[in-house]
Amino acid sequence: MKQFKVWSGFTIFWVWLLLSLNTYAGNNLPDFTELVAEQGAAVVNISTTKNNKGQRPNLPPGIDIPEGTPFDELFKHFFGAPGQRPQPYESHSLGSGFVLSSDGYILTNHHVIKDADEIIVRFSDRSELEAKVLGSDERSDVALLKVEAIGLKAVKLGDSTKLKVGEWVLAIGSPFGFDYSATAGIVSALGRSLPSDSYVPFIQTDVAINPGNSGGPLFNLNGEVIGINSQIYSRTGGFMGLSFAIPMDVVMNVVAQIKSQGYVSRGWLGVVIQDVTRELAESFGLDKPHGALISRVLDDSPAAKAGFEPGDVILKFNGKKIATSSDLPPIVGRTEIGKSVPVVIMRNNKRKTVNVKVEQLPETEDLAKAKGESGRLVDERLAIEVADLDDRQREQYGIEKGGVAVVKVEQGSAGAAGIRRGDVILSIDNQKISDAKQFLDIAKELPENKAIPVLVQRGEGAIFLALRIEKND
Repeated sequence: MKQFKVWSGFTIFWVWLLLSLNTYAGNNLPDFTELVAEQGAAVVNISTTKNNKGQRPNLPPGIDIPEGTPFDELFKHFFGAPGQRPQPYESHSLGSGFVLSSDGYILTNHHVIKDADEIIVRFSDRSELEAKVLGSDERSDVALLKVEAIGLKAVKLGDSTKLKVGEWVLAIGSPFGFDYSATAGIVSALGRSLPSDSYVPFIQTDVAINPGNSGGPLFNLNGEVIGINSQIYSRTGGFMGLSFAIPMDVVMNVVAQIKSQGYVSRGWLGVVIQDVTRELAESFGLDKPHGALISRVLDDSPAAKAGFEPGDVILKFNGKKIATSSDLPPIVGRTEIGKSVPVVIMRNNKRKTVNVKVEQLPETEDLAKAKGESGRLVDERLAIEVADLDDRQREQYGIEKGGVAVVKVEQGSAGAAGIRRGDVILSIDNQKISDAKQFLDIAKELPENKAIPVLVQRGEGAIFLALRIEKND
């Protein structure tokens, strides 16, 4: 009986300890109730109306359906009667936003209000006001609106540069029209670059974001807005655990420019860049893969004027380290127009500093309009056949001089490096190629078991590949 009491005491102790740990863990989970209560009123619903000129087109050219035939009414239903004018109609969309200041400035996404003829902002008390667009920037997906009002509840702004991966965040918006829905998660990554938005270092989160959340605020635990929810990555159209927000430091830079000059200007360097792989790092004399590798310098660009060359690896821009190629565009974009800044590069296995005067990004930036094919010559060592470019090909591919077309690639070093038939080789081992004969002369002297950079033009871009010639024992 005494032994039973001892074990009972042990059991009670462990039950108490487990309950205490569970309570402790529960108490350390974030409580968003106060944040939502304090900041929810600053979040708004944004509805837009666009007047379309009508679609119901007439029959396609060359198709004539005689009246009175069995298909006459069917085609009239879908295409309209001959000569009938398309009927105008309205399209509507919903999004989110938030009050930036009490005097009526509202922030949302550019894509929420794009091409809208009417924008209505609805507040938490269900009152509605018409808004006008003060400025909208497609590249950053930020729009600044204004409503005629005073004394509005405004958000508190936070410092997005102090965000850390793993930090709790909360989104409030109107997914699928369900107003003032709150969803929470953590910061999954920082400085994400998306294919269509190279000038924004996105905040990646696992906060549930769906259509209608766009333009809404992303809060930290202090109730401060540190981003604008912008888009999701999805294969289904719905949330799949990857959502992206525009950092507030980027947003406020856009807002300041819109208020001061009515539009947004960005710095421009004028280079086509790619990531540095392990093999390329070795070939360019880097101890590890980092930096932005220049595969092309655009004509008459700031980079061309400063003397940048294909094969340069940008390691620092204006004192900021470039870890990957995606780091460079946002840094250049936020650099003051007309400012001369130092750029640390690796060229021919040596570090060098080049000063470049940053210019304004053109409205329609042509990043890579390089086109990517006679005496033929074969290099058996590389297992590749190349040919000179004729005048027609040069005009077709936009290459004034130099380069050789890859006519055939067999199993060997060139194929293993990723060189394909149809590529145009512009340089190898940092030596520009003038013609097929020179290419073969250079190829004969290439060292074995060493990564060698090869610049090729492919499709609408130029890329570096790392070539390694295996030693034959």
